[in-house]
Parts: sequence; structure tokens; C-alpha cells
Amino acid sequence: MKLNGSEIIVRCLLEQDVDTVFGYPGGAILNVYDALYKNSDKIRHILTSHEQGAAHAADGYARASGKVGVCMATSGPGATNLVTGIATAYMDSVPMVAITCNVTLPLLGKDSFQEVDIAGITMPVTKHGFIVKNIEELAPTIRKAFRIATTGRPGPVLVDVTKDVTAAVCEFTQETREQIRAEKDAAAEKIGNYSQEDIDLAISMIENAKRPFLYVGGGAVISGAWQEVRHLDELLDAPVCDTLMGKGVFDGHDRHYTGMIGMHGTKASNFGLSRADLVIALGTRFSDRQTGNPKKFAEHARILQIDVDEAEINKNVKVDLALVGNLKDILAKINKGLTKTSHELWMSEIRDLKERYPLHYDPARLTCPMVIEALDKVTDGKAIVTTDVGQHQMWAAQYYTYSEPRTFLTSGGLGTMGYGLGACIGAKTARPDKICVNIAGDGCFRMNLIELATASRYDIPIIEIVINNQVLGMVRQWQTLYYGKRYSATVLTDKVDYCKTAEGLGCKAIRISRPSEVEGALKEAIAAKGPVVIECVIDEDDKVFPMVSPGTSIEEAFDETDLLEKEK
Repeated sequence: MKLNGSEIIVRCLLEQDVDTVFGYPGGAILNVYDALYKNSDKIRHILTSHEQGAAHAADGYARASGKVGVCMATSGPGATNLVTGIATAYMDSVPMVAITCNVTLPLLGKDSFQEVDIAGITMPVTKHGFIVKNIEELAPTIRKAFRIATTGRPGPVLVDVTKDVTAAVCEFTQETREQIRAEKDAAAEKIGNYSQEDIDLAISMIENAKRPFLYVGGGAVISGAWQEVRHLDELLDAPVCDTLMGKGVFDGHDRHYTGMIGMHGTKASNFGLSRADLVIALGTRFSDRQTGNPKKFAEHARILQIDVDEAEINKNVKVDLALVGNLKDILAKINKGLTKTSHELWMSEIRDLKERYPLHYDPARLTCPMVIEALDKVTDGKAIVTTDVGQHQMWAAQYYTYSEPRTFLTSGGLGTMGYGLGACIGAKTARPDKICVNIAGDGCFRMNLIELATASRYDIPIIEIVINNQVLGMVRQWQTLYYGKRYSATVLTDKVDYCKTAEGLGCKAIRISRPSEVEGALKEAIAAKGPVVIECVIDEDDKVFPMVSPGTSIEEAFDETDLLEKEK
């Protein structure tokens, strides 16, 4: 059948089982939006308030569902407004396809109105970028984009299409789901660099370890390996920590779980892993925020790393054995060869660390940890929690008990303030059965709060919790600890009324300042039929502890008690 380029784009999206796209129209992409209008019964388009919000929403949709997130924008500033969202997805290995349209082919390279080389701009933060200048190449390119986005280590792919291509006509042949699946399977088979000998060696390392420690990262979420990870721990009887991106792979209620590792990880995780004789790193790239000083990381341990991306092997931390490939498949083979064992003495030592160094906060006044714990209680730990970036992000990681993967969505790699609200909209769109809550600081909230208008426009019942301490909390924490309390550009004491702003954007608003108000506010928000903002007024000097100073060993983690002892 003969179709124009815009119709081909829509047909290709339907081939890939896309049911929702997030975007913002403009002149260059109008033909595509006309095609979306004609197919609105098949593909839902969510009009965001800003293109960055569209990219974050596509990201949240992908993380919550495991499918590819799709966002769209017009040429020029529309396309460049996607960049931060694309970079966020790239750093956290999120499968996304960003479709932009550019000026017509004769106008390319002539500094035409709203012309920009978006493929060139996004080259460092995409797995691949395409410029489609020929209608015959359009369908194969879109199919390839989805295949690249999902194969191996996932990531964003950009497809930029000139406007004349969206209007041109050519023959189109529909691909079946079976054809698409076969192409993806063929591409997936090429991923991996390990042998049976490597599997046997890994098994030997694990079985000979006296103090093994599982270190779980975001790759375990992406690969869907959570059952294999849990089975490995059942066989091994070992403590388990996770990274910010690995939350929910291992059940936070399990007795083997020690909490997050790294700069704001628990002392039990930081001290415990530092005493291990084997670290089993599962789908993690040893980010600086987790390892501290890489030369002092797990000094007494051998390290076994399993990851899909060969580029991450020996990049940050030198390892003793690496298996490159799909984590789920590799763990299944390792588990099959393992004999169930017990490490009671080692686990007893870990239990002692957990008892000596619990997380704690002041219960007499309203704090973010108190809000997070109350949220955990009223949702039974079953909500999808998105966050922005800062103190509230760390508290959300520390105090909510995640028991399922794909329920904690946050910008770990890029650290994007303003990420969470768009991501929450995307997550709720993907998982309408879930309570979806974004935890934001007042500084982050200011950046993309306009997306509340998106939530109210579509009556998307998300909950936006704004932790208002009237400062840029994490930056202020660093200024307190390392800059002699010189609070340069971190104080936000101004005349902004967040509740009135939320109401003006069509949302219900609740302000709380006392512990007694927390649970009631959360229950009221959950019961509401539309978006709700809860402003929580807390002290400006609340700090996230434990903490590891930049460049030091994770064994040097400290908290408020340690600081007071040091001052004596």
C-alpha cells in the first residue's frame, strides 16, 4: 500500500506496540500530528507543557513498563528542549525513541527558520542518531531505531525526519510481530562475551568465598533478572546491597538486605562490603557515587562483575573476573551450577552492623524521612516512587521499602533536577493500576512545575510531594560541611506560594507542617480523582546521613553523631 511519511511513522509505531507518545507540536512536525489525529483511537498522544517534560514522561513510561518510551518535538528549539531528557535516559540506560522533524531538505544547512542539527547535538547522549532525507529509508530507519534502543545496553535513539519526507509517498509493507521479534532476537544473540569456562570459574569463586557480598545495580532491573538475583542469594546466604538504580530488585524487607551503598548508603552496606572477600557486582558500572575512592573500594575482596556492556569492565574498578552478556541468562547458568550453602558467621556480623547503625531521624518534628516512611506505610510499599534530585532523592531511597523492580524511578547518572514530575506522569500513564508519587524538593519543583498543567489537563491522578525547606538542600549541606557555611545562591526564601501555584494549574493542594498531619494528607491525596500537591514544610538544615566525603573510602562513612564526636 502507498502511504505518506507521516502515516508510515504512525504505522511503524503501531508495529512496535506503541500505545502512548508524549510531545509538543510545531510547524515542521505538523504532518505527523495530522496522522496522529487520524489514529487517535490507536495511539494516545499526551501533550506536555514543555518538550523536556515530554522526554522525561517518555523516560518514566519506559522505566515503569519496560517498553520503549516515545517522545516527539518539532525542529529548532522544540528539538533542543528534548536534549536534557535524552541525556538523562542515556546515562541511566533507558530505551527511548525521540522523533523530531526538521526543515525541508532544500533548506537544510542554510540556517533556515527553526533549523538545528539535532542529530549532531545529541550524538554524545544517544546510542545512535538518524537523519531521514529519503522516504524510502523512513520505515527501515524507525524499525532500526527501536531495535537499537532495546538491544544490549538500552538507551535513547534519535530519528530526525525532514518535513518533505513526512509528506512524500511511497510503498509501505507492514512487518508482523513475528518478524520484529525475530530481528530483535537475532540482534540479542550477538550480545555476550563469555564461555562455559567463565561460568565455571565464577561458580568456583562464589563457592570458595567465606564473606561474599551481592552488589546489585540498575542492570538487574533492565534485564528483568530480579528472580535470578533473589535465587542466587537463597543459594548463597549472603548480604545484599543495591545502588540507587538497583532499588526493588532485591526485597527491602529481606533479612539479607543491608540497604543502599555509597555516598549516602547505610553504614551496614559500606562497612560490610568493605569487609567482604568476594563482591558479586550484578549490572552495575561502579559509579563514583557508589564506590567512593575506587582505589580503596573493597580492598580485601575479589570482584566478579557481570554486565551487558563490555565498556564498563575495568573502567572504574579493576575486577578479577568479568562476564559480559545478559545478566538474567548468565545468572540462570550460574545458579544452576551452585550448591546451596550457609554463611551464618558472616551474616551474624552483618546483622550486628545493621543493629549498630540503623537509619534514624527526629520523630518530634516534620522531616522528609518521616513523610517517606508514612508513604511507605499507607501504600504498603507498593507505589511507584519517582524523584527529582537532591536530599529528598536520597531520603526516598533510604526510607521507602522497595520490594519490586521498576517502582523507583530517578535520575541517577545525570542527576537531573526537574526529572521527577514528567517521569511520574509517564509512569502513571504506563501503570494506571499503581499509585504514583513524585518526591520533589522546592528547588527542583520550580524547574518543571508547569507539567502540573499536563497532569490536570488529562486528570492523571499523580501525587506531587514538595519537600519545602526554602533552600537548595543538598548544595547547602555541602556548603555547611565543606564551604564554611557560606550559603552562596542556595537560599530560596521568597514570595512563591506553591499551593496557590498548584491550584492555579488545576491541582488540589495541601500544606502540612506537623507530624500529625502527614498520614491524613497522604490518604486524602490517594483518594483524590486527580493530581494533588502536598507541600511539606521542613527545617532548612536537615541533612542526609550517612555520608561519604568525595574522594574518600566508603569505609569512612559518617553521620551526625560522628560529627558531634569530632567536634568534642
